[in-house]
Formats: sequence, structure tokens, C-alpha cells
Amino acid sequence: MTEIDHRAELDRHLQWFESKLPPRPAHFVGWLRRPSSKYVRLPLGVALVGGGMLSFLPVLGLWMLPLGMVLIAQDVPALERPTARALNWVERKWLARQRARGVETTAFVPHQPPASADSSAKPAA
Repeated sequence: MTEIDHRAELDRHLQWFESKLPPRPAHFVGWLRRPSSKYVRLPLGVALVGGGMLSFLPVLGLWMLPLGMVLIAQDVPALERPTARALNWVERKWLARQRARGVETTAFVPHQPPASADSSAKPAA
């Protein structure tokens, strides 16, 4: 297997998730992804994992466990690789299932910002 940038893979999956959300929750997820939100992201990730383990209680569920792991993996390098691999596996299975149902779909390709203008060029006077 070739070496890939696991942080970039995690970012790609989070960008996909963010693109599927309505504007307000997407803004919150975007804020959580910023490096300055580390002190909110880690406790929220731990709380989600804990809630996922208490999934037998009402309102709490197993959906909290992977979401918490993804948030924690943003700040714990040891979790980047297994989390990225798990998300890649889920994506492959999802795409295969969609194709088996006859829905044509492709893997998510994040929007690339346009290249900035050459800073060495001087504006016309």
C-alpha cells in the first residue's frame, strides 16, 4: 500500500460531511475544523465517544462513537491513520452499494481554491 497523507484524507472526508449539511451546522463543523478550536474539539470528541458507549440510553446512540473518533483524530496523530483507513473503507462500501442499486456516483473531490494571482506582477498604473 502506498503511503498517503492521512490528515489530508481526514480533511477530505470532513469536507464531504460539511458539504452535505445545511448552512448553520456546516458553519459549526467548519469552525470545529479550525486549529484554534482544538480546546473545544477534544472535549466534544471525548463526550461523543462516551455517549456512544452509553448507547443503550435514550437519545444517545452508536452514531456518536465514530463522530467522536473523527474529532479526536484531528488532534491525536496516532489516530489519524486508523480513522482515515476506516473512513476510506466506509466510502468504498458506500460507493459499491450505490452502484449495485443503479445510482451512478463518484468519490468526493474537494473544491480546490483558485490559484492566487502572481504576486510579482505589478498592477497597471
